[in-house]
Amino acid sequence: MSLTNTATRYGSVAKTLHWLTALLILALIPSGIIANGLPYDTPEALAQKAQLFSIHKTMGVVLFGVAVLRILWALTQTKPTPLHPTRRGEQFLAATAHWLLYGSLVLVPLTGWIHHASTEGFAPILLPIGQDLPLVPKSEALAGVTASLHIIFERVLVVALLLHIVGALKHHFIDRDATLKRMWFGWTEAGAGVKPASTSAPIYAAVAAWAVAIGIGASLGLFEKHESTAVAVALAEVDSDWTVETGELAITVKQLGSDVRGSFADWTAAITFDETTEGVMGDVDVTIAIPSLTLGSVTAQAMGADFFNASEHPTASFVADITRDGDAFLATGSLTIKGTLIPVALPFALSLDGDQAEMSGQLTLDRRDFGIGTGTDEGSLGFSVVVDVTLSATRGASEP
Repeated sequence: MSLTNTATRYGSVAKTLHWLTALLILALIPSGIIANGLPYDTPEALAQKAQLFSIHKTMGVVLFGVAVLRILWALTQTKPTPLHPTRRGEQFLAATAHWLLYGSLVLVPLTGWIHHASTEGFAPILLPIGQDLPLVPKSEALAGVTASLHIIFERVLVVALLLHIVGALKHHFIDRDATLKRMWFGWTEAGAGVKPASTSAPIYAAVAAWAVAIGIGASLGLFEKHESTAVAVALAEVDSDWTVETGELAITVKQLGSDVRGSFADWTAAITFDETTEGVMGDVDVTIAIPSLTLGSVTAQAMGADFFNASEHPTASFVADITRDGDAFLATGSLTIKGTLIPVALPFALSLDGDQAEMSGQLTLDRRDFGIGTGTDEGSLGFSVVVDVTLSATRGASEP
């Protein structure tokens, strides 16, 4: 069998790429549906869901490569002529379906890949290519848009695929011609080799179909931002000798071997501190709204009963005394999460300029001490959680 096409038959390369694409699609669509539908209310269920999503994403990247290769090969090859060139309407529908298929074979995995690269956490791609993409930033907004486009283009792909299959079956069982046989492996040749007049109308029709699909998706609210289902917590204002102007309270966990960084949007800090005092120089009392955590694609799972259990324990607290530790400082006290109190010490660096202060510190916790992710092994979710704290504060009592 020849590797290349002729005007009356497809070569072995085109046939191989065609059927490999078909197998990947038939594996990808159900795996994505099943993975989306799996629960994640227990550590075991979350691990199973993540594993299936990893397989789905990996096959998606492979499909993207195969689709690009298939398109590039098709551009270099003679396209076998249709067996019924005089059926203009049928040829238009077939060409439109082909453009929808080719375009969707690129758009579906590409939007899924960008979504993966722009968010953090959950189900790594199982290929030695890294988890990021060039020019794709970590952005929840971008992740949301590409996730919606991935769903929309996947629906277009399914419709185009069904049209393609129906057309092939019609040729085989109703017209009883060699259209389907010509794409199967063998030496089947068919057609007069007469090339029909080319037209751009199917391309415009395919673009219009994608535009309509995006419009339908937008009308269904796919591009609207969906807030966390966890109940928000209103933190009371605090009196403090130092007023926090800006700051970040972030955590980094390792999930399935990849670092996932997130941060709490809502927290308060009541701080007393006098750099001229010997011994205990002040204290700090921090209250953290657990539902304000954003942790990449695993934010919702983190709120669950087996993890932070935000519905029953909506806040965490850190109470500590501040002392000097050589050239640095130390906040020694207790951290309470999920009702569990653990003694901790936070070393931090402090820069003072009159009534302005810049602080940064880091400590590492073991999630098991707080009953977070009990039953989840370290390969799925690392035991260590790195906490980073940075803030800028101004000396002076805050307004009540």
